[in-house]
Amino acid sequence: MAGAIAVATRTGASVRVAVIGGGPGGLYAAALLKRLDPGREVTVWERNAPDDTFGFGVVLSDETLGGIEHADPVVYAALQDEFVRWDDIDIVHRGVRNTSGGHGFAALGRRRLLEILHERCRSLGVELRFRAEAPPVAELMTAYDLVVAADGVHSPTRAAYAEVFGPSVEEHRCRYIWLAADFAFDSFRFEIAETEHGVMQLHGYPYSRPSPDHHPSTRPSGPQNQFGASTVIVEMREEVWRAAGFADLDEQGSVELCGKIFTDALGGRQLRSNKSTWTTFRTVVNDRWSHGNLVLLGDAAHTAHFSIGSGTKLAVEDALALAACLEERPALDEALAAYEEERRPVVASTQRAARASLEWFENLGLYLHQPARQFAFNLLTRSRRVTHDNLRLRDAHFTAAVEREFGCPPGTPPMFTPFRLRGLTLRNRVVVSPMDMYSAVDGVPGDFHLVHLGARALGGAGLVMTEMVCVSAEGRITPGCAGLYSHRQADSWRRIIRFVHAQSPGTAIGVQLGHSGRKGSTKLMWEGMDEPLEEGNWPLVAPSPIPYGPRSQTPRQLCRAQLTDIREQFAAAAWRAARCGFDLLELHCAHGYLLSGFLSPLTNRRTDVYGGSLERRLRFPLEVFDAVRAVWPEERPMTVRISATDWAEGGNTGDEGVAIARAFAAHGADAVDVSTGQVVADEQPEYGRSYQTPFADRIRHETGLPVIAVGAISSWDDVNSLILAGRTDLCALARPHLYDPHWTLHAAAEQGYEGPGVAWPKPYRAGSRRPQTGRIDAPKPRLTLGT
Repeated sequence: MAGAIAVATRTGASVRVAVIGGGPGGLYAAALLKRLDPGREVTVWERNAPDDTFGFGVVLSDETLGGIEHADPVVYAALQDEFVRWDDIDIVHRGVRNTSGGHGFAALGRRRLLEILHERCRSLGVELRFRAEAPPVAELMTAYDLVVAADGVHSPTRAAYAEVFGPSVEEHRCRYIWLAADFAFDSFRFEIAETEHGVMQLHGYPYSRPSPDHHPSTRPSGPQNQFGASTVIVEMREEVWRAAGFADLDEQGSVELCGKIFTDALGGRQLRSNKSTWTTFRTVVNDRWSHGNLVLLGDAAHTAHFSIGSGTKLAVEDALALAACLEERPALDEALAAYEEERRPVVASTQRAARASLEWFENLGLYLHQPARQFAFNLLTRSRRVTHDNLRLRDAHFTAAVEREFGCPPGTPPMFTPFRLRGLTLRNRVVVSPMDMYSAVDGVPGDFHLVHLGARALGGAGLVMTEMVCVSAEGRITPGCAGLYSHRQADSWRRIIRFVHAQSPGTAIGVQLGHSGRKGSTKLMWEGMDEPLEEGNWPLVAPSPIPYGPRSQTPRQLCRAQLTDIREQFAAAAWRAARCGFDLLELHCAHGYLLSGFLSPLTNRRTDVYGGSLERRLRFPLEVFDAVRAVWPEERPMTVRISATDWAEGGNTGDEGVAIARAFAAHGADAVDVSTGQVVADEQPEYGRSYQTPFADRIRHETGLPVIAVGAISSWDDVNSLILAGRTDLCALARPHLYDPHWTLHAAAEQGYEGPGVAWPKPYRAGSRRPQTGRIDAPKPRLTLGT
């Protein structure tokens, strides 16, 4: 089968494929395309010599190798003969080495990988043109049926068609350099150096092993020898790099200084370079990957930070997917669209993991105080791809040791350990996050709220939070929002609290108090979220007269007298909440509601003492906090929910998020519930699994204040991982509790836990074992060819 690109050819002519770039991705794509159709004319242009390479080792995953094995057994067999395999990761921190096993790595020299691919291309009849610049892309697109641009992170092809591909290139905060050592590490090694200039880190792994007849006296001096070698990457923040003097050193000077700094890790042995320069990692994202008969592949289309070892992996997997789509689709445009559709979500997921990893290393200094084992666990789970559960499967001994040091009783997952806030002890770390139900009548919570909150309390969470409870009728978001500004409302809340305390002993219930500000007088969520009411509107107030959206009502700017009134409304609602029997109170200062509106410079344009600098923007929210704290019982905890970033240009960032948390801590907040965004309608959040957790993590470590993490935390494995790593103290989950009111009970059952951290209601105990499920067969290999 000639596949999609045969359709685009001239009658009677051979299919012609041009590949720009002779890295692993380009070479493997060329080999696959030629192998699938020997009649194709495939040409690769590479500007460098065949033995030129600027890296040292390459790590490939078992998943990638499986794809290669099915698609090209010849290449797979050649790689198998060369691989160095190992299972361990060593993390050395403050002189203590912790080892975690069971990880399964395979690596080989980059030069040897290229040689294998060169040999395979030649054997198949691919034309390789080295030391040759490719012709202009426009010419190639005219002369060839398919042009594959695999020309790297600095892709001239991508730049030439930037208006089509829509590239975004983001530089990050660390400098790094690729080096090598002429010995083989026993493991993947991370070593931390705390210097007078700041923290630095070494990433090292073997890519060749010593030969059996190795003798040190016969070691050659060549760039890659048969006596074992390791890749060594040294990385540090830009300011540390400059302070240490690396900016003033030449290549050899950098090599020597890195060797001195990490002499213990290297055993006193020297490092070497290969045209090595300090560089800043760039994350490349493109809106599109193809244009006509031109397609991007590998680093030209996307990059992922080296700390998760995915650059070559992604490029090779791109080649596999591209070849398969060209075989399966009848037309070239369909094939290229299918290739992008298949690969884009995989790449996006990898890039999210890579960003989490690179940001962890950028902020490494936050974690240096952690105990060595917890630090190691934190490092291993930094990208969220390795989790508590799969690390326990890989190395149960290491994980159990981390749990013991954390304080987990035997057989107790981290999520089921208790946590204390003032006089309140939560029996586990799970919080039912505040979720607006829009089901109250005149602000009165009814039977729906009793069943909704009661079911989640019976479901085992340590803390169940109400929706945002409004402090006045004018402070409601919608006509269906609950309140606490009347005795009737208080009586109804008291009924719900009595049920929770009586039927689910040990479960705490908390109230979240707030005022809608400029986001009020809108329809119920399912009728049009943030859309203004068609009728029955009430006037809105805000720090400044700025509407939320183009159709939103313009709020009135609050005067001093109105500020005093609203402050007293919060205090009165808090007093009622205390009388009702709530165990915890949270002040809602997030998501663009009234108090959040004061905090953000995008929504607070005041020129009086309540606007301007962050200190002044904090003034009214802190006044409200103090008024509430004054009437809230001393022994009961009080938390604050904040938007740690506005996700918008000119708005609050993570730096302001830390400062806001510090300010509330100074006024007596017991914990910060760290959310993000929803302050302005044109925000641009970076969604993804646990995407808000890094903000909670940073606040926890920079302020020392307990935090509640929230946002796309959906599995008990994530909860265990985040808590054990020390990134949060509590995890708040919303949608999972809508899907499953008994989420926490089921998490206990699935982990085989029956301790005091969770209690099954007596009528439910018969359901405490997980039901059996049917068999699900694994998918077949993506692309399978004969030899």
